[in-house]
Amino acid sequence: MAKIANNILNSIGNTPLVSLARVFDSNESVFAKMEAANPAGSMKDRTSTRMVENLLKTGKIVKGDTVIESSSGNMAVGLAQVCKFYGLKLIVVVDPKLNPHVRKLLSAYNVTIDTVREPLPQGGFLAARLKRVHELLEIIPSSYWSNQYGNKDNPDAYHSTMAEISAALPRVDYLFVATSTCGSLMGCAAYIAEHGLPTKLIAVDAVGSVIFGGQSAKRSIPGHGAGIPSKFLDRKKIHDVVLVNDAECIKGCRALLEKEAILGGGSMGALVSAYMKYSRKIPQGSKSVLLFADRGERYLDTIYNDEWIRDNVDMGKKELPEMERMSRNILNSVLCPTR
Repeated sequence: MAKIANNILNSIGNTPLVSLARVFDSNESVFAKMEAANPAGSMKDRTSTRMVENLLKTGKIVKGDTVIESSSGNMAVGLAQVCKFYGLKLIVVVDPKLNPHVRKLLSAYNVTIDTVREPLPQGGFLAARLKRVHELLEIIPSSYWSNQYGNKDNPDAYHSTMAEISAALPRVDYLFVATSTCGSLMGCAAYIAEHGLPTKLIAVDAVGSVIFGGQSAKRSIPGHGAGIPSKFLDRKKIHDVVLVNDAECIKGCRALLEKEAILGGGSMGALVSAYMKYSRKIPQGSKSVLLFADRGERYLDTIYNDEWIRDNVDMGKKELPEMERMSRNILNSVLCPTR
């Protein structure tokens, strides 16, 4: 029987594991941890709630104060929910890559959206957003930076995620996690180390991200990769790294929707493509889990929009027609379902 939560925040966690037998070879045991099942729609529900509740418990903020954060999307929505619940104001600093759906969600929660227009030469839009956060802290009374980039509550929030995976699958050989702040990556890594699990952690980063020392370059899909190094990253706890470009993210998302009927966000497509690239290194009979971060509704105007792809992503001559074909198949399945 379904449990009754005392409030919406108490319903966070215990998200389902789903087999991905269709998008991958049916002989492979690959599962998705579906963090979209959290009430605000992403794994950042865990982070935002833990951070804000600890700030309230320690007296660093009180009802009526203002929380300020930089976000590319999911953290903003998670904070919007928890701040609304506890009677806190929220200012989110974003950049032009924020998608329209998330902007509408934030407006519904009555969040103040502050947009930076130009990237900094070092660190790009993320560095520009963080600079603006510090400017706002100076001028907004009773304000506090929740700081998803340095607050240890970020990685700590994901101990429960790995605990849930371990409870459902006593043996996990490989765990694929997309990177941004590296909170989820290192939170799962800490749980694996503390409990002596044999799980090999595979970090999935974006081409153009600097997290693992790569050269900074244009990235069109938010929430995957970063323009500045992570303060949480401990490379000794990671087994391997797979780099995925924007085109591969989109291909992974389209394949996931066409084969599994899962409408996923950009980092989910990155995980699908990363697993496909890395699977030749995985011994037969292994069990793998992909940590799926969010929902695809927030990307309908971008990675599921062929026109946006043509304007923003460098797709090969063969890849773009394939994406458009998949779009037509998806549309036809909705308009003309098989009876």
